[in-house]
Amino acid sequence: MIPWLKANFKNFRPSAAIALNATRHMNTLERKKLFSPDIEPMRTAEGRWFEAIVYEMFLDISQKTDRIKYIARKGADAPRAGAQARLGQNGVFYSKYGDITFRGNGQDLAEFDLILVDSNNNVSFGEVVTSPADLKEFEIEIAFKKRLLGYLYGQEHVPFLLISSIDISNYSVVKRLSKDPDNAIIHTSSCEELKGLVKHYRPRILYTKPTNHPKLIRATDIPIKHPIDYRKCHDEYRARIFAGITRGQQKPGMAPQTETEAIVKKILYGALYPHAIKAVCDDYGLVVKGKRVPFAEFFQYYSKAIIAMDLPGYELIIYLRSRQKREFLKMIQTKDGHFRFERPTPSRVGFFLWIESLQPSLGTKISLDILKTFSEKEPDKT
Repeated sequence: MIPWLKANFKNFRPSAAIALNATRHMNTLERKKLFSPDIEPMRTAEGRWFEAIVYEMFLDISQKTDRIKYIARKGADAPRAGAQARLGQNGVFYSKYGDITFRGNGQDLAEFDLILVDSNNNVSFGEVVTSPADLKEFEIEIAFKKRLLGYLYGQEHVPFLLISSIDISNYSVVKRLSKDPDNAIIHTSSCEELKGLVKHYRPRILYTKPTNHPKLIRATDIPIKHPIDYRKCHDEYRARIFAGITRGQQKPGMAPQTETEAIVKKILYGALYPHAIKAVCDDYGLVVKGKRVPFAEFFQYYSKAIIAMDLPGYELIIYLRSRQKREFLKMIQTKDGHFRFERPTPSRVGFFLWIESLQPSLGTKISLDILKTFSEKEPDKT
């Protein structure tokens, strides 16, 4: 399928009919924002629209070739009510917006813009790009999704499609991706050109509701060959890292060694006992909105602290449970070794349920050993 797509659709131009039909995946407010003079909401709506255009484009393409056997439903074609996130959920799910996600212990680990099944029953996926800003950490994300789908569906090779509304061929990450024979880079019309096709239909955008498409399938109905107990994979990997820390092992020795370790995106080391929180406050420092949090005031604002680490880069994170709102504050490590507030983790996401369930388990020594092992620089305590 990849060579065929490269040969036939490298510069595919969606028609006005496809552009209009894509609006059925948007709500009324999103459609209005497509032509808004306010740039930020307009770009957000534009991205949602273009993703839907790509989906509609492949619905059209699939009826003209046997190489595409199935397309996973999404958007308006997806099941109406998405499953609410809860601990213990593992596998493919739909969000309430019709997005395709993979959950591990209730946490959304990956979202897929497009999933296809080819004539050999191999699963491939696509990602949609409307801005160069979307390429930040893109390579790491694609590599993870390839490992994940490869393990789930028992595939050595996982085809990948990058579909863009802008010319991104000169970006280094795209050049590297294009060298992989399992990847296809497809450049379509720009969003401005596509808007020109539908501007005469404003303010009421019309679309054709599709008949039963013969190649549509629920993403949840694609047979999984290797089901995952993500919490078990995570805990086994965490135990190996703990053992490595005890032996004084360095970061290279902590790299994934198995297929299941390779699909763990984040290590949650655990919640800290109060004396461990004090040691972190004193030795490293927690800075929220420019103000350092002394231990004497910690429990006035926060109920718990959790040490975690993003993979594959070993970036340390501390999550602080707010007492004022039902949320965690994500703290990332700065170049000088301290931890500063980056953004909140709201209660509506599945990941919140996991970190909320963690009870204190880390004492002072192991907490400081974790931070020392993975810190780029120990902070100046003065």
